[in-house]
Amino acid sequence: MVDDRRTAKRETPQETSTHLSQRAYERLREMAINYRFRPGERLNEGALAKDLQLSRTPLREAMHRLVSEGLLHLVSGRGFFARPLDVKEVCDLYEARLALETAIVRLACSRASSDWLESMHSYLDRSVSAHESEPLEHLLELDEGFHERIAESTGNLELLRMLRSINARIHFFRWVDMQGRRDNTQAEHRALIAAIGRGDAETAVDIAHTHVARRQDQIIDGIREGYARLYMGEGPQAAGTVSYTPSSEDQ
Repeated sequence: MVDDRRTAKRETPQETSTHLSQRAYERLREMAINYRFRPGERLNEGALAKDLQLSRTPLREAMHRLVSEGLLHLVSGRGFFARPLDVKEVCDLYEARLALETAIVRLACSRASSDWLESMHSYLDRSVSAHESEPLEHLLELDEGFHERIAESTGNLELLRMLRSINARIHFFRWVDMQGRRDNTQAEHRALIAAIGRGDAETAVDIAHTHVARRQDQIIDGIREGYARLYMGEGPQAAGTVSYTPSSEDQ
């Protein structure tokens, strides 16, 4: 009988470092997207390293990646900070999402395959069957998954990457915005897939534009509501995330 402990491939020090950095990145990204850090707060690297059971090196590597993605801020001489809730930034991101998704939908009308269309009808059936009482985080994942699948249908991985980046940065505001709108959202999703299936780019773009567009005052109201919910301890917090409490020196 072969001893698996002897034959199992051991990670090199470089592979171990990369693995730890990736694990730190995934956990911190989840926390940043869901505003587990208070807006604008200075992050305590020591507390995070302890909570995540990591050394400072992979933790800092992960934090630098999140800075490049706009999910954390780095202030020279002071350290890493959580994103503030900035009205203009959120408006800019919604504007970018609107331009990107309408371009994606137009491209999907000429590239979506019959197999993809069939899979999307099945996806929508599963999404519609999800009960309103389910956690909003799960409902939001279904909604984001719908839009990302349309991007995948274009075969353009850069468009998909850009959409995921924008979704990550407006994730919390979409969570606030979705409440009370799900029935209307599902109807728009059905109409959009039907238009893509017909290759009707103009109708599909019109539906996508209406679906994504938000008036600026609605976004501002969402930010105000977001502040209130965050400071009441509410938010789309995924199961299994670590509990992070900044020390008094970081407040």
